[in-house]
Amino acid sequence: MNKIIILIFIPLFLLNCSFNENSKIWNKEKKIVSESKKIKKVLLEEKKIQQEFNSNLKIDLTQININKVNYNQNNFGSLKYSGLLEKVENFNFGKLKNVDSLDFSPLFLQSGFIFFSPKGSIFRYDDNKKIIWKKNYYSKSEKKLNPKLIFSKIENNVLIADNLGKFYLINLENGDLIWMQNNIYPFNSDIKIKDNNFFIVDYKNTLRCFSIKSGSELWNFQTEDSFTLSSAKNSIVISNEMVIFSNSIGDITAIDALDGSIQWQLPTQSNSMVNENYNFKNSKLVLSGKSIYFSNNRNQFFSVDVETGKPNWKNEVSSSIKPIVIEDYIFTVSDDGYLYTLLKDEGDIIRINDVFKNYKPKDRKKIKTIGFSMGNENLYITNNDGKIIVINLSLGNIINIKNISRNLISEPFIFDNHLYIINNRSIFKYN
Repeated sequence: MNKIIILIFIPLFLLNCSFNENSKIWNKEKKIVSESKKIKKVLLEEKKIQQEFNSNLKIDLTQININKVNYNQNNFGSLKYSGLLEKVENFNFGKLKNVDSLDFSPLFLQSGFIFFSPKGSIFRYDDNKKIIWKKNYYSKSEKKLNPKLIFSKIENNVLIADNLGKFYLINLENGDLIWMQNNIYPFNSDIKIKDNNFFIVDYKNTLRCFSIKSGSELWNFQTEDSFTLSSAKNSIVISNEMVIFSNSIGDITAIDALDGSIQWQLPTQSNSMVNENYNFKNSKLVLSGKSIYFSNNRNQFFSVDVETGKPNWKNEVSSSIKPIVIEDYIFTVSDDGYLYTLLKDEGDIIRINDVFKNYKPKDRKKIKTIGFSMGNENLYITNNDGKIIVINLSLGNIINIKNISRNLISEPFIFDNHLYIINNRSIFKYN
């Protein structure tokens, strides 16, 4: 009886959720103006994505601007880095325990950065590896839980939240504590700041708004919870007076930043399907212009109108990694090692390059992409085997593969013409 019910409802669900009439790889003839799109080759017929496509297509990126990072939009674009990959410094912080992913980031400053040790100590380094200050605000029992910290800078202070549910404000210059609060549940997203408030999502899929001045909660909005803890962080972007966030079951929700009222919600998955598959992962949301871009490991890439929550288009790309939006293009790397180039407005896939082509087939199955960043001209992709792959983005070809660590590494971070990568005991800095 149960099987019959399932067979009835699955087709209905697929019909209701499939707004993918625009899902395509250039499946119809298009007139391409080389001066506006800067593209030299097109595909004129529909083709299933299983391998490289238009791999020799050249894209003119010579006129792109080096981006000024908009943290509230997760829109990093092209950053200033020449790409020599010469290691100049190791910043050691002690071995992180019980980590299966390094999905946290240093807080980069004009001179040095802020990071944490396995027991929750916060330290500020300058560019010469000198520790300016070091503080720890955890009890003996909390230190044993190896807290993982999230940072965000606000004027001359630093906001910190963790996977234990603590959040606090410290002084940037000396690390002194200003206030400390506790949440009911641990946090599971980045921190976003608007005016005098900040926003963060916890493991119960609840968006919470706190006062920066005191840490008191102003409002919260809870979305539907999942049966299991997600292994991926939820994501937040801010557009004007709206806070838009993802949760662990694939819902994208827009909330009024002032009073916490809902503006729109877009479910992208069946809740039952997500709860039956514990490894569901969304990428981070990226806001560019009037659209939000994101993908997941269910072979879905979305463009969504930021004002209404209605999908602009949907295409078939399986990736849980944050995409990069540059000019007219979107770049992302799939979970099975293909670099996709899409047109931003139409969602058409115009090029696919195999970035794992140098791996043997038996080894390739074990390799997963961690993340990627874009420098002046090149894309830097890190994998779970401790390697970084350098891609010329204009041509789509591999120009370098470098061993970084024998252990798990983080996504690459570009700041002030340097590239940084974390392993489970050090931060590596490259010229």
